[in-house]
Amino acid sequence: MTPLRRPSVFVIVDLGFGDSGKGLLTDFLVRRTGASLVVRYNGGAQAGHNVVTPDGRHHTFAQFGAGTFLPGVRTFLSRHVVVHPTALLVEAAVLQGKGVEDVFSRVRISERARVITPFHQAANRLRELARGDARHGSCGVGVGETVQDSLEHPAEAVQAGDLRDGAVLRSKLRRIRERKHAELSALWALGRTVPAMERERGIFEREEVLDAWIEQATRLAKLGLVVPDSTLTGWMEEASSVVFEGAQGVLLDEWKGFHPFTTWSCCTASNALELIAESAPDAQVTRVGVLRSYAVRHGAGPLPTETKMLRPGATEHNAFNDWQGPVRYGWFDAVLARYALDVLGGVDVLALTHLDAPSPSRSWAVCSAYAGEWWAEEYADLVADRIAAGTLTRLAVGPERSLEHQTRLTQLLTKATPMLDHCEPEESAVLTQLEQLLGRTVDITSRGPRASDVQLRTAAHLPWGSRQS
Repeated sequence: MTPLRRPSVFVIVDLGFGDSGKGLLTDFLVRRTGASLVVRYNGGAQAGHNVVTPDGRHHTFAQFGAGTFLPGVRTFLSRHVVVHPTALLVEAAVLQGKGVEDVFSRVRISERARVITPFHQAANRLRELARGDARHGSCGVGVGETVQDSLEHPAEAVQAGDLRDGAVLRSKLRRIRERKHAELSALWALGRTVPAMERERGIFEREEVLDAWIEQATRLAKLGLVVPDSTLTGWMEEASSVVFEGAQGVLLDEWKGFHPFTTWSCCTASNALELIAESAPDAQVTRVGVLRSYAVRHGAGPLPTETKMLRPGATEHNAFNDWQGPVRYGWFDAVLARYALDVLGGVDVLALTHLDAPSPSRSWAVCSAYAGEWWAEEYADLVADRIAAGTLTRLAVGPERSLEHQTRLTQLLTKATPMLDHCEPEESAVLTQLEQLLGRTVDITSRGPRASDVQLRTAAHLPWGSRQS
């Protein structure tokens, strides 16, 4: 009897606040291993995964997998992804304009995936606008609003499968519109509305919004894109190599990130491992964690090592937007990197991107610990390790689903004073310093935005394959 083939599966997890290079790593692994399938296993349409092809085409992938530029590579949006139907159609059109002709034939959506409606997106934006300077850093797409609403009102939650039935869809949308409009009435009472709020409020008051959205959203079902979860099993059986592309980052995780500046999504590898256990239990799984050579955050929330020194030299595809504001930068933070690794229980492969950043700089620094005595009593339970009294090197991973623990971690981070170690602004010196601080090797490095800028260092024993496209 011929033994069953074990597909090689690579699970990419961002160990920061997002923007570490998941799109680049997905594109690289697809090219390197010949993977024919990319599975999105968390997050939603707020993703911004950048890929630059060898011939210079650039795309910021939001819902399509970041391997889509390669012919024949499929995307499966799992039940853990929050789908934005109209944005998916727009992204498809953009990709077609960049030479991806068969884009719809290569994407499928789990019928159990939650769907963002225009009323969830508007409600998300209205709540964030009402917070003023106390914004949570939302992308304004409606992912969190959709997830929370589905948990509190499951009978009305719109799933991708509902896009097959216009009558059911219209009934759910009307109930959602009425309920969300009533919920938001308290915002009007505050009397602090701004023009942007008035525009979003109009979404609830114009009947043509509902009609136009249904017409567009149901196209996904008419195109045959909505499928049962068993489709993933079939696709996994056909693939010799698969990349599971994560979204956002561990430090934004709904239960392990720093509340309230978090996302309504599991950003660890848990969802991916669940899907793999169901669809390809014999797969050979490699967990790939990715970090930048410096800290980055797009949106509100603590960034202990934040500095203006990195802004002039930083190269960024993502940029300022009205919801998250400017991209923020800080020195590499080993305390947060250790925390992310501890949350995951470690990774099989560690990737470090943007390693070309130090060389043009006059000086370079990394944070090895936080200094101070102020946490000795109030935050003692949040300290997992320290070198000496007053030197915090490791944050404690809290109990499951404890927002209290995560809120107190946020408070700690807002008071933290980073201990900065300076090193030569040269990539080998920075790489050596980071490996020492993390107590492990860096297996993959990148020095630019293309797959050709990625280098394997110490992971030759893993199932990387040898194909390059």
